[in-house]
Amino acid sequence: MTSQTRTAITTGDGVRIAYRFDGDETKPVLLLSNSIGTDLHMWDGQVSALTEHFRLLRYDARGHGASAVPHGPYSLDRLGRDVVELLDALGLQRVHVLGLSLGGIVAQWLGIHVPERVDRLVLSNTAAHLGPANQWDRPIAELLEAPDMQVTAEGFLRNWFPAHMLRGDNEVVEGFRRTLLATQREGVAGSWAAVRDFDLRRTATLIRNPTLVIAGEHDTVTSVDHGKDLAATVPGARFTVLPTVHMANVEGQAEFLDAVVGFLTEQS
Repeated sequence: MTSQTRTAITTGDGVRIAYRFDGDETKPVLLLSNSIGTDLHMWDGQVSALTEHFRLLRYDARGHGASAVPHGPYSLDRLGRDVVELLDALGLQRVHVLGLSLGGIVAQWLGIHVPERVDRLVLSNTAAHLGPANQWDRPIAELLEAPDMQVTAEGFLRNWFPAHMLRGDNEVVEGFRRTLLATQREGVAGSWAAVRDFDLRRTATLIRNPTLVIAGEHDTVTSVDHGKDLAATVPGARFTVLPTVHMANVEGQAEFLDAVVGFLTEQS
C-alpha cells in the first residue's frame, strides 16, 4: 500500500513538527533530515528513486517549513530529540537515517545517543565540528537585524550550488530560493546557534551503526577534509567524494542516489 500523507506532531516543549510519508508502507523506513534554510521539499527530486526501495519519512525541522518557529537559540540536543519524539509518535522503533548538512549533524546525534533507533546512517556534506564557535555570532546578529532573508538567501545559494546552476532561471535553484525567502529569520538564526555550539569530534567515535560519509569535492561549507575526518572518527565508516558543491543530492543526483541506495540496500 502506497501512502502520501503530511501531518504534524507536537513535541514535549510544545513545538509543532510537520512530517510527510511517501511510499509503500511495507518497505523499510528511511528518515531524511534537511539542511538549514530548507524544508522537506529539498528531497523532492530523489523521492521517486528512493521510494522504489524505502518508505520515506521527511520532516521540517523546527524553525522551517510548516513546523513552528520558536525564537531563541536551538540546541543540537533539542533537534535530535525532535526526531526521537517524531519516531515515538509514529511508532517507529528503527529506521535508516540520511542527513545532509545540519541534517547530517542531527543524524550523528542519533547514532551517538539513540543507536538502537537507527539501522544505517548516511552522513552527507556534514562535519563533526564547524568552528571556531564565534564565527557564527555576527551572522546570527546581522540576520536578526536584517529586514528580510534576501541577503542571507543569496549567500546560501552561492554556498550550495555551482556557478553554472546560479546563472539564468534554473528551476531547481529557484525552488530553493523561494523556500529560503519564505523561511523566518528566527528559524535560521536558531539553527545557526545549534551549529555554533555543537562539537561531536570526540563523541562521534561512539557511533556503531554502519555509516557512509559523503563529501562534495567543491563544498566550501563542509569540506572534503571535514568529511574525511568524520569518516576517520566513526568506526568502520565508508567515505566517498562526489564532484559537487554542498547540495550533493541535487547537483550530483545520479551519483548520490547510487551511493545511498547501494549502501542502504547492501546485504549485511
